[in-house]
Amino acid sequence: MENDYLDPFAAAERIMDQIERKREGLKTINLMILGKTGVGKSTLINTLFGENRVKTGLGRPVTTDIVRIPGDHLTVYDTPGLELGGDNSMSKLLSQVVDVINRQVEEGTIDDAIHCILYCVSTPSHRFEDNEADFIKNLQAKIITHNIPIFIVLTQSFNKNDSAALKAYIESLRLKIKAIVPVLATAYYVDEDYTAKPRGVTELAQLISDAIPESVRETFAAIQRVNMELKKKRARAIVGTAAAGAAAIGAVPIPFSDAALLIPEQIGMMAGITAVFGVPVDKAAFAAILSATIGTGGMTLLGKTIVTNLLKLIPGVGSIAGGAISGATAAALTSALGEAYIVIMIMIAKGEVSPEFIKTEEGIKTMAKIFAEKMKLARNSDGTPKVEE
Repeated sequence: MENDYLDPFAAAERIMDQIERKREGLKTINLMILGKTGVGKSTLINTLFGENRVKTGLGRPVTTDIVRIPGDHLTVYDTPGLELGGDNSMSKLLSQVVDVINRQVEEGTIDDAIHCILYCVSTPSHRFEDNEADFIKNLQAKIITHNIPIFIVLTQSFNKNDSAALKAYIESLRLKIKAIVPVLATAYYVDEDYTAKPRGVTELAQLISDAIPESVRETFAAIQRVNMELKKKRARAIVGTAAAGAAAIGAVPIPFSDAALLIPEQIGMMAGITAVFGVPVDKAAFAAILSATIGTGGMTLLGKTIVTNLLKLIPGVGSIAGGAISGATAAALTSALGEAYIVIMIMIAKGEVSPEFIKTEEGIKTMAKIFAEKMKLARNSDGTPKVEE
């Protein structure tokens, strides 16, 4: 069994298996989005979660006005063509929304319930009508026991003065909502001299993450595409857990030749980080990453040779009497690997490099350099491993 870890390709296969299991274990987020026609609801969802996350053509009507659109770990309840033109239509929609929310709670668990509601208002309309305010007030009153966060999203906010004025007006109504967030989901061309840049989506993602139940925050961090800090925070929590596990393994110093004991922890860590970032990485790319972080091509993933090379990056540690790895050193090695891997995932997620780049000689050198830098940060000034309290 231990030999399965000695080849980067074998280790990469294990990582991919764990990634699949972790992705399958993610819960589904249920999001309801409301607003009038043309306010940019689809654009907002596609920006937050990616163009292919929700397949609008697969929507299933659950009421005459609400459509359930399933996606990959995300279900959107949408109100296409919503118009609040009269008291009757507002009353009808309110009844349908409340019915869907209650049904989800009664028929399932907290993971099946609606986790968040986004009410979209178009900033260029310069209007938030009285019946819209009444709708939100009544909705809040009817679902108050469910504790579902409601956000008003001011879409198409390319004009900051207009969005500020509309936000101030809605704030004056003192609605019981989580926040009012001006958002420009995609770049807006004004003229040949000016194009308004996207804004607000990163803040909105953070606010949603803070408001939804803890049970689905990991899923949200993984599937959202606009807030790298959310992904980094989740990924670093995974690194911290893996480093603690490695420290426990090395609590009784282990010989270099028994370094294989650390690798299952590190494989689980890399799988978890990959799932959080949700980037497409194949087995060959993983093998390249592993080779880059352990030394030059041709080295095996584990064993005395590899660990010795890793420890050379921490002055003073490689000369441990008896050639053993302490818990602190094991934690430092694991932490450095995790932090370097996070940097790589961010580069891929931002489109700065492609998964194919990782497989090239230049890509391997780039990753090796990042890992070496993280290893240096993993030591104190006297050369001893740095262990976070």
